[in-house]
Amino acid sequence: MALESQIQKDIMGAMKAHDTVRLNAVRAIKSAILVEKTSGKSKELTDGDILNLIKKLVKQRKEAAELYVQGGRGELAENELAEAAVLEEYLPKQLSEEQVEAKLREIVAQVGASSPSDMGKVMGVATRQLAGLSDGKTISAIVRKILSNP
Repeated sequence: MALESQIQKDIMGAMKAHDTVRLNAVRAIKSAILVEKTSGKSKELTDGDILNLIKKLVKQRKEAAELYVQGGRGELAENELAEAAVLEEYLPKQLSEEQVEAKLREIVAQVGASSPSDMGKVMGVATRQLAGLSDGKTISAIVRKILSNP
């Protein structure tokens, strides 16, 4: 709940500062929270739920920016990336690929995985331990690399 009140304060701050990029980004978070609350699934969102919503919004912004670049609309891509940068400020700091690989090597040893067929076991543990610290795509690629070249 603390994150939700922080978001509300940030909306007010962005409005006072006339920072339209920040205002649009933070309003997108608030909108996603309201949509999730009214969807009927859950009434109260935890900070973890809100962080997952923010991750989804960041991913959407980055994908949209890629599409704009491919379509030759650089100015729209810049706006999407600027909003993504604002949204990322709310997320915990991501681990570097080297740090993720080191953690994954520990998990592979812990689970006793030795071949690509053990990927499911490793991914189950890895996604829980590295939740919020790295995205699933990166984790999957590194696990695949480790298991194919032990």
